[in-house]
Amino acid sequence: MKRRDFVQLAGLGLGGLMLPLSGFGNPVAHEALLDHPLLASQKKELADVALNTAKSLGATYADVRIGRYLNQFISTRENKVQNISNTESYGIGIRVIANGTWGFASTNNVTADGIKKATERAVAIAKANSKFQKEPVKLASVQSYGEVSWKTPIKQNAFEVKVSDKADLLLSVNAAALKNGANFVSSNLFQINEQKYFASTEGSYIDQDIHRIWPTFTVQAIDRTSGKFKSRDALSAPMGLGYEYLTPNAAEKLKAPGGMNLYRNNYDMVEDATIAAQQAKEMLSAKSVEPGKYDMVLEPNHLGLTIHESVGHPTELDRILGYEANYAGTSFATLDKLKSGNFKYGSSIVNIFADKVQPGSLGAVGYDDEGVKCKKWDIIKNGIFVNSQAIRDQAHILGEKESHGCCYAQSWNDVQFQRMPNVSLAPGTEPYSSEQMIKDVEKGIYIAGRGSFSIDQQRYNFQFGGTVFYEIKNGQIAGMLNDVAYQSNTQEFWNNCVKICDEKDYRLFGSFFDGKGQPSQVSAVSHGSATSRFNGVNVINTGRTI
Repeated sequence: MKRRDFVQLAGLGLGGLMLPLSGFGNPVAHEALLDHPLLASQKKELADVALNTAKSLGATYADVRIGRYLNQFISTRENKVQNISNTESYGIGIRVIANGTWGFASTNNVTADGIKKATERAVAIAKANSKFQKEPVKLASVQSYGEVSWKTPIKQNAFEVKVSDKADLLLSVNAAALKNGANFVSSNLFQINEQKYFASTEGSYIDQDIHRIWPTFTVQAIDRTSGKFKSRDALSAPMGLGYEYLTPNAAEKLKAPGGMNLYRNNYDMVEDATIAAQQAKEMLSAKSVEPGKYDMVLEPNHLGLTIHESVGHPTELDRILGYEANYAGTSFATLDKLKSGNFKYGSSIVNIFADKVQPGSLGAVGYDDEGVKCKKWDIIKNGIFVNSQAIRDQAHILGEKESHGCCYAQSWNDVQFQRMPNVSLAPGTEPYSSEQMIKDVEKGIYIAGRGSFSIDQQRYNFQFGGTVFYEIKNGQIAGMLNDVAYQSNTQEFWNNCVKICDEKDYRLFGSFFDGKGQPSQVSAVSHGSATSRFNGVNVINTGRTI
């Protein structure tokens, strides 16, 4: 692989899935992605080997996850297919409580003998760790669901689509971008299928089939006279959907400044690449922003990242408690602020909720990785910080009797722990469009798409860029801008939220690769919102040097 291509992929956070040593699985033929090696009844028999072994060795609790994780990645550049990668990872993870302490072990030897040995290791680890455990693990109660199943409600399994057809789509995306002024273009398609079976000593046997997809591209336009270049990334969102997401004639399109279309539910990748190339060319001659205070009109594909960093992460309970301090920092949203019941996280129109069952979202599952039925709950209500994110062994810290159902492990080989659910900003309750919002702004900037960002270790002071920027003057779009980034702190920013468009403008942003923990794991999560306005935000010029 050429260095330029590797740097681009690594910059997107996508390189891990390309490399067979990444831990995401071993290379397999495309046909193998459609295999189903075990029936649910066979998985139950294997799970019972672990559960019975754990109980016989003195464990007071045990859960088992049999996982088959499938990935396909296709990458192209200009008129060439660069890489097609199919991987499979298959194994079992066993988690136990013995002597009041957690123990975990895993194996890819998914046989009765292999499972028995792994369970013995898990119990031995728990008993050894119990010598250092100060307080026993306290698990919130959970219902026994018996034998149940859940599947992402897809219309077309992406793995059933011919690889050649998917490669042809990406090449047509590249051709459209090149035809409309791009000098370089790369496009990628990620498809993930998690086949997960969970069983516990509490009587649940849960079989789940989870699908995710992410089409993306980057176009570059170059001014060869000046040597300047500009890039524009796709305005797609990774989704918990099947290949039907890429049905262009089903895409619900919302008009936006600069001739952009913003997409809901389905995505027209070729059209977006066409517009992206035109915008990248326009960026080459766009004026540089004047620093100062502006009213910011932020569309959902952009605002989702701000929600992720300034609300999603700081309201994770393990981060609040300092468990993530060494790897990712702590949180300004401390327990005393939560328990006070009056901490003003945002303005009164800010309602942010967690939702593990939101259709089409990356985090949508029926049950989490410790057998808890997933649900929706409030994190910020009318601007007030009202709840956090907690799993079974954390719920008692919040004084709650049940888990929020947001436990997840990236594979069978990793121990499950608290992960961010879908965290979203509720849309406004009165009819209000982005066009109306722009008309109500005298001096502002409209931002679409994600860009570079930085945020401190307590998720408080931050700076965010974007993909495309348009100046707003006296209620009108006055042209494209360059070099825009806004700075604020989390509480000030969300208290400056003055208007939110209604549900017709609501869309999802998502991340395939949200990192957390030591050893680090990634998870997929979505953040929904409608276009929103934040008044009096400080904007800097990123292109100027002092």
